[in-house]
Amino acid sequence: MKQNFKSIYFIGIGGISMSALAEIMISEEVKVSGSDRSNSHIIKKLIDNGAKVYINHDRENITGDIDLVVYTSAISNDNPELLRAQELNLNIMDRAEFLGYIMKNYKNAICVSGTHGKTTTTGMLSSILIETELQPTIFLGGEMDSLGGNLLRGSYDLMLTEACEYKRNFLKFNPTMEVILNIEEDHLDYYKDLSDIEDAFVEYAHMLPETGHLIVNVKHKELFTGLKCSVVTFGPDSSADYYPENIVLTPVPSYDLMHDGKKLAEISLKIFGEHNVSNSVAAAAACICLGIDTETIKSGLGNFKGTHRRYEYKGMYNGAAIIDDYAHHPSEMKATLKTAKTYAAGKIITVFQPHTFTRTKKLLNEFADGLLLSDEVILLDIYAAREPDTGEIHSKDILSKMKELGKDGHYAKSFETAAGIIKSLANEGDIIITMGAGNVDEVAYLLTIGEQ
Repeated sequence: MKQNFKSIYFIGIGGISMSALAEIMISEEVKVSGSDRSNSHIIKKLIDNGAKVYINHDRENITGDIDLVVYTSAISNDNPELLRAQELNLNIMDRAEFLGYIMKNYKNAICVSGTHGKTTTTGMLSSILIETELQPTIFLGGEMDSLGGNLLRGSYDLMLTEACEYKRNFLKFNPTMEVILNIEEDHLDYYKDLSDIEDAFVEYAHMLPETGHLIVNVKHKELFTGLKCSVVTFGPDSSADYYPENIVLTPVPSYDLMHDGKKLAEISLKIFGEHNVSNSVAAAAACICLGIDTETIKSGLGNFKGTHRRYEYKGMYNGAAIIDDYAHHPSEMKATLKTAKTYAAGKIITVFQPHTFTRTKKLLNEFADGLLLSDEVILLDIYAAREPDTGEIHSKDILSKMKELGKDGHYAKSFETAAGIIKSLANEGDIIITMGAGNVDEVAYLLTIGEQ
């Protein structure tokens, strides 16, 4: 890799994306150090590979011999390490800028974006690509067993990564292929409205070279006019270039992959949900544009077992299956709960941890409406992530809105309380879902203690 940095410090090194960047720099024999607020198996892996990691952020960790400081978007402007790096006049990049810097070294770069489905679709693409001779380098926004984590180091011919629209970060990338899954209201602490988000995606698409490919959900096609690159659509029916027919959702999804009325392959998946049929069609369309044959696509999709925290089976409690899911947007929530309803013999019991105050406030009605799909609902406190609590919104407000819609729920101040409520409700045949992008999976852990 063409880079001039011998020592790089990562603020927030334990994050799923930051850790992958750190790991690939270690493989390039760069001296890597960094910090995070708490320990984790990801940090242990980085230390085992040679990184020096500090727990908690301290200005004394930043020294003048560091060539570059990389920070995550979750870091505030008054972070002591970031302020110290500025005082020392060190080179500083945010995570997206650094990933874009790395991307320049690759001949081709596939970037998967959208309000939801990025990690699963990137995982599907990974599962297909590793069956080819393309030797991809893969950055995944989650962990996948067949990759051994969230990074696969390959050649400089092809990079595959997720591309998040938050703060227009994906405009710092250098893609040759873009997969745009969906565009909805989100990250409203940054964007003004849906139109502002759409404008960012359009600007992003115009970054593609003439030889590039845009793989886009057909419902958004009209946004992307005047592009010089190839535009290929996917969708639920023949209005799209690539689409599924003869969909069967149980026991696992299967369908015929179609193009212009012609059947290309019979696809069978190992992961659940109609939304994942759509994700897999997007992945197939992208791979066809890369020249990959349909048998390899069929095999790769069939071998994909999912990524961690995406409708992930965690165990059983009192005969009820425990599922952990990262859903933190109303559309994701509805997709997850509809999937669960397809397979549940009994009740759906959902413990939901809202993610960020701005998202909860803006989409309050949509969250309440989505949770109506669950038979029993338990609300935890809002996971703040990068935001301060202004006192304007609380998870109890979702419960109040649900009550207006005719459904009661429970509030739990702690994970232990949530687990206790679930234990009083769960019976054989039920599905228990721990849902959210924070640390709600701790509830799943509490439920499985003693059940193993």
